[in-house]
Amino acid sequence: MFTGIIKKVSQVEKISSQKGSLFVEVKKPISWKIKLGESISINGVCSTVRTVTAKNFEVEYMPETIAKTTVGDFKKGTPLNLEKSLKMNDLLDGHMVQGHIDTRGKVLGVKKVAESRVVKVRVPKKFMKFIAPKGSVSIDGTSLTVVDTGADWFSVSLVSYTLENTNMGTYKVGDDVNIETDVLAKYIYNFYATSLKNK
Repeated sequence: MFTGIIKKVSQVEKISSQKGSLFVEVKKPISWKIKLGESISINGVCSTVRTVTAKNFEVEYMPETIAKTTVGDFKKGTPLNLEKSLKMNDLLDGHMVQGHIDTRGKVLGVKKVAESRVVKVRVPKKFMKFIAPKGSVSIDGTSLTVVDTGADWFSVSLVSYTLENTNMGTYKVGDDVNIETDVLAKYIYNFYATSLKNK
């Protein structure tokens, strides 16, 4: 479990593939102590640490993750949002983020408004029922508040701190991003959908 508050921005150091799986080496933040088997959110994807060296750590992604997220687009130097898993005594500054990506989104627009930027993202229509104006959404692991919505899109406003402390300052039209909708919305929808089906 994560909060969507990005702690470090790092980058891809090396990529390799074997038997359909993708192995990604990430530059380890200097101040971080990382253990084998630890869960780290990498651009919103809950990733298990496979190996650790003094400078890097490695994670592995299976075919389903490659198909549903942007990890298959990673290249050497790709900027990555990193967050370590939530501890029971940590502050929940963002919202509950599982690291389970629902879908890929595509950046439709980036508009500068004063010191902030409004980013418009398109997602498949079936996921819009989980995205509400002023509700929460995670983009590349970053907890954000939804500004507005349409039939197949939503927008968020990025303040200067977010632009400076995540990879979102690099976004441009056409970029693919990882989207995780609000877990509470998914549970509520599933509860009522199941209840109506069983009546």
